[in-house]
Amino acid sequence: MTALKLSRRALMQSGGALALTSFIPDRIAAAASADIAPVKLPPPISAEERLSRLARARELMQKNGIGSVLVEAGPSLDYFTGIQWWRSERLTAVVIPAQGEPIVVTPFFEGPSIREMLVVPAEVRTWQEDEEPLKLVADSLKERGVANAPIGFEETNRYFIMNRLQRQLPEAKIVSANPVVRQVRMIKTPAELALMQVAADITVNAFRSIHPKIREGMTPADIDMLYVAAVEAQGGKTDGGLILLGEAAAYPHGSGQPQQVRKGEVVLLDCGCEVHGYQSDISRTFVYGSAPSADQRKVWEQMGRGQDIAMAAAKVGAPAGSVDDAVRSAYESWGYGPGYKLPGTSHRTGHGIGMEGHEPVNLVHGEMTPLAPGMCFSNEPGIYLPGKFGIRLEDCFHMTEAGPKWFTVPPPSIDRPFD
Repeated sequence: MTALKLSRRALMQSGGALALTSFIPDRIAAAASADIAPVKLPPPISAEERLSRLARARELMQKNGIGSVLVEAGPSLDYFTGIQWWRSERLTAVVIPAQGEPIVVTPFFEGPSIREMLVVPAEVRTWQEDEEPLKLVADSLKERGVANAPIGFEETNRYFIMNRLQRQLPEAKIVSANPVVRQVRMIKTPAELALMQVAADITVNAFRSIHPKIREGMTPADIDMLYVAAVEAQGGKTDGGLILLGEAAAYPHGSGQPQQVRKGEVVLLDCGCEVHGYQSDISRTFVYGSAPSADQRKVWEQMGRGQDIAMAAAKVGAPAGSVDDAVRSAYESWGYGPGYKLPGTSHRTGHGIGMEGHEPVNLVHGEMTPLAPGMCFSNEPGIYLPGKFGIRLEDCFHMTEAGPKWFTVPPPSIDRPFD
């Protein structure tokens, strides 16, 4: 359930992460990674696979009557072209026509960098600082003969792009590109699954490595430093995780109050990492320094059963929302809720995952998208008791023809939280 990167970092900082002096000096954090070995990483996504993605996108565009798709900088641009770029006021985007090669639009001075990253055949067209980049996009659509056909916009494209393109093409019909971009990205290939599996392995290895190094008095920032070092020692990338201590664990994305590890209280680790652009997202909860209380053990075991219920409900062809419904029905029978009310589970049972930590679709009430092989989700029906503590276990799975398959298997008990 790790939040967006900037939000997660902000939460950590407001939760006591920016202490005047760190509990763990850098040299100790470095030493903490010495007992963990690098992992052999699978190769990045190949140019051939990206070409197959473009071919599939064109099929779906023709099927859905879409003449072109516009994708600006972000994960979807990387997905189709290999270009890893950030968003700014200067437009970098790709136009994918229903027929023919893509056209990449970027500032003139960024052209060399963009061409260096591009791994599929595509024309790169550049614009100068005093020019309108959306005119370049409009001209490209006219040249390809698709300016009068519906233009699909990737769902995260910013408003100014649509607004300024419509000034160039007043008659343009702009539609959602979800039937193309979302549909292609939602179904992961074996190469994508392999990268996600290694990212998950690295995260679990990091948890196992840092668990015995956690000490009373540590802050979320101290634990996060250990985690980052353990991930990077294995070859993964991470901006850190969400570490919730004590009562803060009762609130899914934490609290602004200072936090420290205390004996007998819950420690919740919600972290992930990236391998060649693909994500993991895993949570583990344990009690520090003493045997769990009866309530802590009860809630931990109920939450584990919730994960099992979700897996049993995740059947090929079933609506994604039915997984959430099955968990919530059981929780309500145990006295939680009703629905998303607390104490209980105030968030969806899971979210999609792939190149982004959170992707469509979600395991949430009312989501009717049928589950299909290749879809990937988190399974995290946490249970939260405001004012007391929360328990969240989170493991991701992917759908196969035979049903769901874990990337990481949940731990067997609160006494063995990293087995």
